[in-house]
Amino acid sequence: MAKLPTRDQVLAWISEHPHATSKRDIAKAFGIKGAARIDLKRILKELEEDGHLEKRRKTYRDPDRLPPVSVLQVLAPDDLGDLFARPLEWQGEGPEPRILFSARATDPAVGQGDRILARLQEVQGEDHQYVARLIRKIGTNPRRLLGIFRAGAEGGRILPISKGADTEWQVRPGDSHGARDGELVEAEQAGPKSRMGAPRARIVTRLGDPGAARAVSLIAIHEYGIPDAFPDAVIEEADAAKPAGLQGREDLRDMPLVTIDPSDARDHDDACYAHADDDPKNKGGHVIWVAIADVAHYVRPGSALDREAKKRGNSSYFPDRVVPMLPDRLSGDLCSLHEGVPRACLALRMVIDAEGNKIGHAFVRGLMRSVASLNYEEVQAAQDGTPNDKTGPLLEPVIAPLFAAYEALAAARKRRQPLDLDLPERRIELSEEGEVLSVGFKDRLDAHKLIEEFMVLANVAAAETLIAKRQPLLFRVHEEPSPEKLDALREVAAASGFTLAKGQVLHTSQLNRLLADAEGTEFDELINMSTLRSMQQAYYNPENFGHFGLALKSYAHFTSPIRRYSDLVVHRALISAHGWGRDGLSLEEIESLDATAKHISETERRSMAAERDTADRYLAAYLSDRVGSTFTGRISGIARFGAFVKLDETGADGLLPMRAIGNEYFHFDAETQTLMGSDSGLTIGIGDRVTVKLAEAVPVTGGLVLDLVEIDGRQAPVRRGRGKPGGPMRRKAGQSARKRAGLRKKTPSRKGGR
Repeated sequence: MAKLPTRDQVLAWISEHPHATSKRDIAKAFGIKGAARIDLKRILKELEEDGHLEKRRKTYRDPDRLPPVSVLQVLAPDDLGDLFARPLEWQGEGPEPRILFSARATDPAVGQGDRILARLQEVQGEDHQYVARLIRKIGTNPRRLLGIFRAGAEGGRILPISKGADTEWQVRPGDSHGARDGELVEAEQAGPKSRMGAPRARIVTRLGDPGAARAVSLIAIHEYGIPDAFPDAVIEEADAAKPAGLQGREDLRDMPLVTIDPSDARDHDDACYAHADDDPKNKGGHVIWVAIADVAHYVRPGSALDREAKKRGNSSYFPDRVVPMLPDRLSGDLCSLHEGVPRACLALRMVIDAEGNKIGHAFVRGLMRSVASLNYEEVQAAQDGTPNDKTGPLLEPVIAPLFAAYEALAAARKRRQPLDLDLPERRIELSEEGEVLSVGFKDRLDAHKLIEEFMVLANVAAAETLIAKRQPLLFRVHEEPSPEKLDALREVAAASGFTLAKGQVLHTSQLNRLLADAEGTEFDELINMSTLRSMQQAYYNPENFGHFGLALKSYAHFTSPIRRYSDLVVHRALISAHGWGRDGLSLEEIESLDATAKHISETERRSMAAERDTADRYLAAYLSDRVGSTFTGRISGIARFGAFVKLDETGADGLLPMRAIGNEYFHFDAETQTLMGSDSGLTIGIGDRVTVKLAEAVPVTGGLVLDLVEIDGRQAPVRRGRGKPGGPMRRKAGQSARKRAGLRKKTPSRKGGR
């Protein structure tokens, strides 16, 4: 049996072999086997308790960590044939972490010396600290396509589904990935482009039935023409980018900034920190820091990256994927404020008084290092008294002061009276195969509201600073409702027994009073929905017309430059206004601000429509095996051909065609948004409670067709049989009535709406 090493021998060996410091490595080095491993474990534990291994342990953790997306260089295979990789931008003080490269069957071959962009996952108890999955090779950008696979004697071909695309792609037998005839597939270009013959493709993902869940978002992306492949020049620029250094920046790395995001967030573009103001003149006040990723440092005006970001306008979010505005190298790596990694930022110091009023602010260009990447649920749990291992040490110094500052801002918000609509956000949860597991509504925690208030205040500060410095910018504009829409809202309110005063300048406080009067009554949802319908859509403009919904005179988007081009424009304006560098607004950008505003307002609406269609299709697929079941809901819209119903359980919107309502003619009144039966006098209006039966669910179109069972607790009128003449319009079952009528009901989205 080998002699047990001394503590000094263990420390010396670890120092000489920094890439092999697991207990198994140490035991193997000293020939320790069997029960002697227990004694070795005791020695290691003592060394850790005495602090000798603490620093080394931390070099693999906080604060020296690798971001979830990193550039790596592949090393030579080891004796077992495993591939490892080293990080090219390790900034830690300790030894480089060891990274195991785990290849998938569809990955292209990689070898020693290759540079790759990879997604990393930390592991514990192994002889390596991370496992890497390939995103792509650096310097390569294979073209991606979506289409239907048609099998043939010599492999097969792919028929594209994109609008306007007519090129077929050849697939060799070895590149089919087992795809079957008629399946929807995702493929990438295989081999160099050729002038002769059809281009070749390699299938990388089988999506199965074109109507299946995994295909839903891809179809919407292509249907709406959302760019989802980056040009070669864009990838080349992104790959060439290097992390920003401290030169010309304020060092904020010792400030305990944290990011708070959804648990599944891949990029983090905002971080925050707060503390009590120590100025005796501001007793009870707070200092709030908001740090935003410095995207402008990497995306310069007129560059290929800039042109592509502007073309996309924004990132698009779907239940199973994100189509980013910027390549992964930036959005998931250099511009993402990952835990323990130095990152460039534009930071804002705001001072508020005890009542939550902002009494001062100042911007700096800095270098920060987040102390923790947290999610909303764990932050809320910590504040409520149940912290976990991560939030426990941060509760008193970081989390509690954030909530103290939020309480002051919440009081100021209450006085300001922004529009207070009750609009729960739908959440669709998917399995790894893309099937819908559940549909519900997201909780609105105080942690969500905290970040929202901080970001609103930061956006106000950005607008005020640029106005004061006479710097051109893009405002986020939300105009007050039109007189016609207000009159319609007044009629709905009056019919429900409420009053919305006429003949005075409209303020959000008046609408909030109406919403408060209706809260808890049977008209609660009706008044919320009608108020929402009366609102104008927010948009971008170089002229300032204020933000009606937030009750703010000046507002500009500043806090999400990774996913919104508007915020990047505001960042450049701040850089120019403060003289921080040559990456500010160019003269050409200033001259084209009006066109830019119109374009990115349109791309935002495009993304919202694609996201809404995708949600509709997922919900139709989820409900397709419940045809014949009954559901409760409310009338959410009225049209000449029937009524729309929002189902309580899922928030899905279904069509109640005229033929499914009753055996009589129903008159459509556009002003009151009602349907009235010619014989029974039955009136159906927005907000009415109904019980319906699901007659059809069509996942390909996202259409739900319903039959009326009860309305406001009363049995529905006897209707004609399906397919028989009846009502003012005849419609073919199963066809999407929304598309037939050229009408698409708009469902509100919180993301990007403000």
